[in-house]
Amino acid sequence: MTTPLPSSPPPPKVRFRWAWWLLAYTSLALGIIGIVVPGLPTVPFVLLSAFAAARGSRKLHERLLAHPRFGPVIRDWQAHGAVSRRAKRLAASMMAACAVIMFLTAPRWWMAATGTAIMTIVAIWLWRRPEPPSPPRA
Repeated sequence: MTTPLPSSPPPPKVRFRWAWWLLAYTSLALGIIGIVVPGLPTVPFVLLSAFAAARGSRKLHERLLAHPRFGPVIRDWQAHGAVSRRAKRLAASMMAACAVIMFLTAPRWWMAATGTAIMTIVAIWLWRRPEPPSPPRA
């Protein structure tokens, strides 16, 4: 008599699964907070959450991949290291807006300049990322 195969393989043994689980949920919480707090990014925290969830929480990882807004972003990043042009434009415009706000509100000019320099480096890195492949036409 043979035993039926499970529908999905058992999760691999990962050291410190609890730490990956904690990182996944903490970064997801920060990403959710980033939706309403200006200057706190959302997508990088959601990507970090998906990365950690793949090692610590299969249930959360599957939920993130199935999410209508973040699922495609996560799948593009995991498969190709790619960021859509729309996401690049949105990120760059938000960083530019934050730079303007910093220059208007920072107590010292060098504080705003430092933040702007960091955001410029991030924007350059982001624009150097590939874009996801176009879906095949029928």
